[in-house]
Amino acid sequence: MSDFFATIEALPFSTWLRESNSIWAYPTMLTLHTVGLALLVGASAALDLRVLGGGKTLALADLRPLFRWMWIGFWINALSGVVLLMADASTKAAAPMFLIKLGLVAVGVVVMAVQRREVFAPSAAVTPTAKSLALASITVWFVAIAAGRLMAYPGLFFGL
Repeated sequence: MSDFFATIEALPFSTWLRESNSIWAYPTMLTLHTVGLALLVGASAALDLRVLGGGKTLALADLRPLFRWMWIGFWINALSGVVLLMADASTKAAAPMFLIKLGLVAVGVVVMAVQRREVFAPSAAVTPTAKSLALASITVWFVAIAAGRLMAYPGLFFGL
């Protein structure tokens, strides 16, 4: 598997992304990753906080369109994340914090899908399950963001 990531990292595009001084290289991908994160986690947090009791004057049904923004943010992050991984694939793919981040993102996506069914069920009531999912969502995205930031400090954890 490490040969695969070394091959990805050696591609001309990956080298350009990593070594170019162009604003269109790494800085643009990092900016897109941040914008995707803001859309995904921002929309998710708005829904989560409403489910947990904030903004009670806002009808829960009015927040249904946020899921479209969450998915747009997710796909921006997924695509920009793959491009960012290409720049340093062999190092990032082997890092425990990267694997933790990917696991948390997978859990966050599952929570998001289940949450949509639970929150917008025909009963239209905020159930204890919906509140638990909202709390899980906030927690998972917060920890995933922290794991992503901690990837910049590989020696900080796990003795690397």
